[in-house]
Amino acid sequence: MHDVVIIGGGHNGLTCAAYLAEAGHKVLVLERREIVGGAAVTEEFHPGFRNSVASYTVSLLNPKVIADLELHRHGLRIVERKVSNFLPLSGDDYFMSSPGITQAQVARFSKRDAERLPEYERRLEAIADVVRTLLLEQPPNLIESGILPAIEESLRAAQLAGRLNKLDLTAKRDLLDLFAKSAGDWLDGWFESDPVKALFGFDSVVGNYASPYTPGSAYVLLHHVFGEVNGKKGLWGHAIGGMGAITQAMAACCRERGVEIRTGVAVKELLVERKPRRAGGVVIDETHIAQGVMTESGESLRAKVVVSNLNPKLLFGKIAPQDSLPSDFRERIARYKVGSGTFRMNLALSELPRFTAKPELGDHLTAGIIIAPTLAYMERAYDDARAHGWSREPIVEMLIPSMLDDTLAPAGKHVASLFCQHVQPQLSGGRSWDDHKEEVADLMIATVDSFAPGFAKSVLSRQVLSPLDLERTFGLVGGDIMHGALTLDQLFSARPVLGHGDYRTPIDGLYMCGSGTHPGGGVTGAPGHNAAQVVKRDLRRGRA
Repeated sequence: MHDVVIIGGGHNGLTCAAYLAEAGHKVLVLERREIVGGAAVTEEFHPGFRNSVASYTVSLLNPKVIADLELHRHGLRIVERKVSNFLPLSGDDYFMSSPGITQAQVARFSKRDAERLPEYERRLEAIADVVRTLLLEQPPNLIESGILPAIEESLRAAQLAGRLNKLDLTAKRDLLDLFAKSAGDWLDGWFESDPVKALFGFDSVVGNYASPYTPGSAYVLLHHVFGEVNGKKGLWGHAIGGMGAITQAMAACCRERGVEIRTGVAVKELLVERKPRRAGGVVIDETHIAQGVMTESGESLRAKVVVSNLNPKLLFGKIAPQDSLPSDFRERIARYKVGSGTFRMNLALSELPRFTAKPELGDHLTAGIIIAPTLAYMERAYDDARAHGWSREPIVEMLIPSMLDDTLAPAGKHVASLFCQHVQPQLSGGRSWDDHKEEVADLMIATVDSFAPGFAKSVLSRQVLSPLDLERTFGLVGGDIMHGALTLDQLFSARPVLGHGDYRTPIDGLYMCGSGTHPGGGVTGAPGHNAAQVVKRDLRRGRA
């Protein structure tokens, strides 16, 4: 019998396993696919061409997780983009951003915006610093009974309030704006130039099926700026060997610490024991206690604790017995908002693209290449997707990781990652993504080709992942890379449901460690880290 069984070998499951094993617990990780890593994997998709299949770039991976799991010693190496972002605009114009050049680039479009940029960055970074302090903490949890737990949660809330109270009034106002406003409204208040607003506004729609003018999208913008690469805040980079290098390093750490990892093992259901609770000799209700899991092959695996790295919709909709969940909790999970409107592609290229705006080859091809020149363009893409099923002028971010990593493609050839939006998570009108994904893939390639003529002819092969494919392959319900929308009602203590923001669930001994918990999506390792601390504490106190 194991102390802990973890459902799902994605990066948060592996992170949680590594911390629990370090504390001396006997841990078993079960992964449905034949490879660990969840959505952070590197695979060959065409002979000689490998790429990060789903998640595709590094910044949010927490430095403490990197250090604690000794990921660099286990082979992880992250390099920085030589240019942060490149936005081809109409005709021969473009906009680039990177440390040391962004302000001069902004000045090409607006001297006023260039003057305001340092203050914008300073104030946004002040809020990002506050968010960073909360990433590796268990949120205060709203509970109904028990004096000792109530005291513990009150102290946690008081510590948070004290930290926020140290912000000056300007920062407090900015914090409120970033959690409540749309990114478009926030950026319109700062800048006048369309390319500048597009650069920052793009972060507000990444993984977010919304317009940049949707209320709450300013937080999604913030969520994407609290990362760092090699100690440098706000940068994005590439893991040599692709995103799978991160999870392979995590798996190596787990095995070194004694974790047992089984691949090709799908969990069918959670095993739950029901015990009556009595008061004055009278049974008043039942306590439901996780005892382990049953695999699809019929194997029963017992454990003191079960930890799920699954999307909450999958855990509570398919794995956990429905009669073990309170009715209000079931209703909230049924309404839990998922679906990020993401369409993902990996391309094998015979040659590098040459953009009309900047036809020479250079460091701009190491950047995140963003085809979305204005906030209005992004808003139209969202509106069109809602009406039609996919945007006919889509948002496309392209990365060419082989510019930084020659292990991914044959000499002289390249691989490209296309992260495309917006598409309906589930197609309306009874249509299936299986019938339309190739049509949409053609559109995405044609969109890039319109800015880089000849690009379409350079595509040797492509791997196409619609929202339905992302759900089938990686368990990303509705193609949701965040495991749930980052809206105010699904953040912090309310992620995934108010009253269970502390990684615990209504079933005793069942915990959550995935991106459907605080602090949300992205390859961070933070939910896995935080859940492990809660499980360790409960096991130590005999509460699990």
